[in-house]
Amino acid sequence: MPHILVVDDDRRLRELLRKYLSENGFRVSTARDAMAARAQLTALAFDLIVLDVMMPGESGLELTRALRATGDVPILLLTAMGEARDRIEGLECGADDYLPKPFEPRELLLRIRTILRRAPPPALPANEIKMGDLRFDVERAELRNGDRLVRLTETETRLLKVLAENAGRVIARDELVHRGQIEGASRTIDVHIARLRRKIESDPKVPRYLKTLRGSGYLLRPD
Repeated sequence: MPHILVVDDDRRLRELLRKYLSENGFRVSTARDAMAARAQLTALAFDLIVLDVMMPGESGLELTRALRATGDVPILLLTAMGEARDRIEGLECGADDYLPKPFEPRELLLRIRTILRRAPPPALPANEIKMGDLRFDVERAELRNGDRLVRLTETETRLLKVLAENAGRVIARDELVHRGQIEGASRTIDVHIARLRRKIESDPKVPRYLKTLRGSGYLLRPD
């Protein structure tokens, strides 16, 4: 399920797009301005950003320019300005497409799907990651110390698989709960992480591989 970030200072439009895109097979997060969008982008990975140009503070064009300097997530700009020079400026900033307001939701949906078809498929994760003497086979979801299989609970296995598939990227608690299919409040994740650390860290109190980024989430940093 592709994950889309909708960034617009119009609360009503944000909610309409969130509902419409969710009903059409997308996972949707929203942000009211560039600052809130940056916070979301720090914690989560997105397949596409729907971004309003005219926002208070940092504009959509400025945010597009900044994001293009560090990554290649597809960006579709929304704007009330429909002049050719405005569209050209948006594309020059690095946007993948440009849709003038007002627009038909169906057209937005078609443009999103077109962009996602053009986007290269995500790189497949390595089949195996190494953490000291431990090796985790991502495909088989098996943790081994040499030839010895390290026993993991079902929950620990799901968590380690999600972390391994996103090695090097911070994953927010809520995303880890969702993707790891963890029951209970998001804070219960801390208990499972602590137990997992005891199995992969030589010193769980000073973790080398499975790190906590306070206020952001968790990060697996293998060798």
